[in-house]
Amino acid sequence: MDGCVTGEFPTIGAFKLAALSCERIQLRAVEPVQLVQWIAVGLLVVKSLTEWFLDRLNAAHIRRHADRVPKEFEDIMTPEVYRKSVDYSLAKAKLSQLGNPYDLGVLLLFLFSGLLSWSQTVVTGALGNSVWVGAFYLILMTLLLSFTGLPWDWYSQFRLEERFGFNKSTLGLWISDRIKGVLLAVIIGVPLVALLLKLVDIGGSAWWLYGWGTIILFQLVMMVIAPMWILPLFNKLEPMEEGPLRDRLLKLGEATGFSASTILVMDGSKRSAHSNAFFTGFGRFRKIVLFDTLIEQLSIEELEAVLAHEIGHYKKKHVLKLLGWSCLSLLASFWVLSFLIDYSPFFEAFGLTNGGSAPVAFLLFSLLSGAVTFWTTPLSSAWSRKFEYEADAFAANAVGNADPLIGALKKLSEKNLSNLTPHPRYSQFYYSHPTLVERSDALTKA
Repeated sequence: MDGCVTGEFPTIGAFKLAALSCERIQLRAVEPVQLVQWIAVGLLVVKSLTEWFLDRLNAAHIRRHADRVPKEFEDIMTPEVYRKSVDYSLAKAKLSQLGNPYDLGVLLLFLFSGLLSWSQTVVTGALGNSVWVGAFYLILMTLLLSFTGLPWDWYSQFRLEERFGFNKSTLGLWISDRIKGVLLAVIIGVPLVALLLKLVDIGGSAWWLYGWGTIILFQLVMMVIAPMWILPLFNKLEPMEEGPLRDRLLKLGEATGFSASTILVMDGSKRSAHSNAFFTGFGRFRKIVLFDTLIEQLSIEELEAVLAHEIGHYKKKHVLKLLGWSCLSLLASFWVLSFLIDYSPFFEAFGLTNGGSAPVAFLLFSLLSGAVTFWTTPLSSAWSRKFEYEADAFAANAVGNADPLIGALKKLSEKNLSNLTPHPRYSQFYYSHPTLVERSDALTKA
């Protein structure tokens, strides 16, 4: 708006007022696109800085407690093992501090370099505008962005984890896992996204409700087929051998009303020395899965307590509650997306001056939504920790004693070189499980 302010002004104050009024008019002319850009960059930068700050805060707290084993842990860790756990925690914190700015830079470059506009023009120009092409484009761009993190994944697996004795994978297995992941993303992801894009075309203003229902149904189906057909692509699962451990675990399941079709042992040791236990599926498809490393590290009584803890999650309906929360979060996401998909400044802010498309809207939303949901992490972490306390109490009740679970938690903390002295703000923000001291104290009181 050239020439917005004309004429002579009797005072300097009046000149400033008129100039500011002109500035406001100029800002309004470009406000929608710029506002989207500022919000996107602001959210991403603040998220990255917060992650960096929390990592730094946690690392400083670990260093302050590095000189000697804290009194609470003298019964489970020698000074040598404790020092190793400190070094492991600091190494992971340093990698995270380096990785966060890198991820931010890659994402900003991806969003504002013009790559989206250029790539969309190339793909649609060569293949057309069908929903299948749109789905292929979205999955392709998602995979390309994920490839930028491969060097960090490789370093974490073959340098950091290797240095502390956890890596059991080979380079061939690592590459094979990535190839399988890409193939699964294409085989499963492309048809699913194509269906969502078709719903956008034919669903009218209610497409987002149909899309939400489709994803919910997909998640339920995956809960059944993933343990049967997808998990075995990466790990071998075999029924637990007959013996005292199997008999005791099955008896526990019967006593607690948790009848599983089978107990499976997974060869987690072919990739890592870390250990875990979980159940998967639902109804008659439900299966209990134990890592072979977990069986090696714990006694029968401790394994029974760990399984009782997992059963506690089921009996307390934690899985259903989390599924319900996931459904509500997904519904809110589709609702927001239903507005953005028709909002041209949302596309123009990232260089798509010729208009966007549903695939690009899905892609942009998936890249930016994490900068918003990041701030709900403390709430979801607190909710998860509450569930862990409830499952711990259930386990202590089920086996008639808190000592086996406390013993298991201490052993697992020692074997996995867990961070025993996280900064309280860090653990409150990120930790889905209470710290070892918190869980041990709660079990002892219970």
